[in-house]
Amino acid sequence: MTIRVLIADDQEGIREAFRMVIDAQPDMRVVAEAADGKSALAQAELLRPDVVLADIRMPVMDGLELTRRLAGPEAAEPLKVVVVTTFDLDEYVYTALRDGACGYLLKRSGPNLVIEAIRAAVSGETLISPQITVKLLRKMIPPQAPTSTGEALSERELEVVRLVARGRTNTEIAGELFISAGTVKNHLANVQRRLGVRNRVEIAAWAWSTGQVTA
Repeated sequence: MTIRVLIADDQEGIREAFRMVIDAQPDMRVVAEAADGKSALAQAELLRPDVVLADIRMPVMDGLELTRRLAGPEAAEPLKVVVVTTFDLDEYVYTALRDGACGYLLKRSGPNLVIEAIRAAVSGETLISPQITVKLLRKMIPPQAPTSTGEALSERELEVVRLVARGRTNTEIAGELFISAGTVKNHLANVQRRLGVRNRVEIAAWAWSTGQVTA
């Protein structure tokens, strides 16, 4: 299956860079670009891409409103939205994820993470840029975060959970633990099932709320 991507960013150079990286993937292609949120909304509703990459600060309609309209609780047919921005302000991150974003990346994270975030979104996962600080992750613990220990996790699963809570990507976790990225993904699937959580954001929230990681 080819993953169809829409890029929304008011900087032409950024759109071109993302297009080059995405179109270089054998299973991805860019189907549209937009320089403002209103145009992105119209094209997304018309084309129904698999993933929308959305900057935050855009003219006419910003990326947070675009995310809410495309992926929020009131969206009739939600789309996958990954926010890609230069800003790591707490309120931006929280608002984007609350309103349905499947990822939050900083532009300085690099092209590989953008590709990983697109794949994660399609798989139903949420990826947050590693440059977002541990302090920010801890502040983002939602009120509904599970506080029980859930079904017992293995020591290896706890190692993976602690690294997720510190903002590591699957590739980085694999490198630190000397295992494959596929094995990391399997561990995360088991962790989600055992803890009764939906994604890596809630895994991180569980880790902080139960004291598995500390500042």
